[in-house]
Amino acid sequence: MPFIIEKLWNKKIFFKGTSNEKTLYLSFDDGPHPDITRQVLEILSEYQAKATFFCIGSNMEKYPLAFQEIIKNGHRIGNHSMTHLDGWKTPLKTYLDDINECDKLIGSNLFRPPYGRIHPLSIGPLRRKYQIVLWSLLSRDFDINIQAEECTKQTLKNVKNGDVIVFHDSEKALPRLLHCLPALLKTYTDKGFEFRSLP
Repeated sequence: MPFIIEKLWNKKIFFKGTSNEKTLYLSFDDGPHPDITRQVLEILSEYQAKATFFCIGSNMEKYPLAFQEIIKNGHRIGNHSMTHLDGWKTPLKTYLDDINECDKLIGSNLFRPPYGRIHPLSIGPLRRKYQIVLWSLLSRDFDINIQAEECTKQTLKNVKNGDVIVFHDSEKALPRLLHCLPALLKTYTDKGFEFRSLP
């Protein structure tokens, strides 16, 4: 996340937890997916880690059982819009209506803008209903141009106390996700970190 964006919006948007304790906040975007979300839940369970899943409404409608599994496993859920619209390219009313449509399914007070792109004019209306969440560390598991090993290496190298880390429970991310996530959990559990859902 560019430093200037965090500096401008850090009072209005949640980027990172406290840095004085060994806590990390895993988050997963773009699910649920009937197979990939299940694999993620199994990996998290192995390390007794909690996370936050920012779900797309259209996927929740297609895969309701996968969505319920997230909740049954004790993880937190957040709104990632109904159809994954780009906040920089979509008319404001259309964008807000899409988010509110997802809210009817999810009922969460957390919202993460798709692509991390949010128009300044949407922040005020959204903050009346949601805690807007971005991140401090992007795993880049969605990037098909990097190898799984490189994704893992760069993610592990850049972790800091309190980081909000983004993964994706999606088909595009799968090879890098399944390589990086277990490595991150093992490395930082061994270092005494706790993985929590967002506060």
